[in-house]
Amino acid sequence: MLFHIEQMHAPDDCPYGRGGSPTLYDANAEGVQLVGVYGAFMEHTVYFIVEATDIHALNRFLLPGMKTCTATITPVSDSPFDKSGQ
Repeated sequence: MLFHIEQMHAPDDCPYGRGGSPTLYDANAEGVQLVGVYGAFMEHTVYFIVEATDIHALNRFLLPGMKTCTATITPVSDSPFDKSGQ
């Protein structure tokens, strides 16, 4: 399943100069495939598109930023809604 993640941190917690945004997530978390990562860096916000097997995998992916970031996780699809429900 695909997810859009918006991960935000406070300016005081910014990882700039200390490894950058890759320090806020685990790109090798089991059960998660990172599809894309984008930043609105002056807003201290990072956006991810990931494919994940379950919530535990998403938690492992976001664990490195747990103490300095908040995240909004939204399931997304690349297919339009089918009116038949399928």
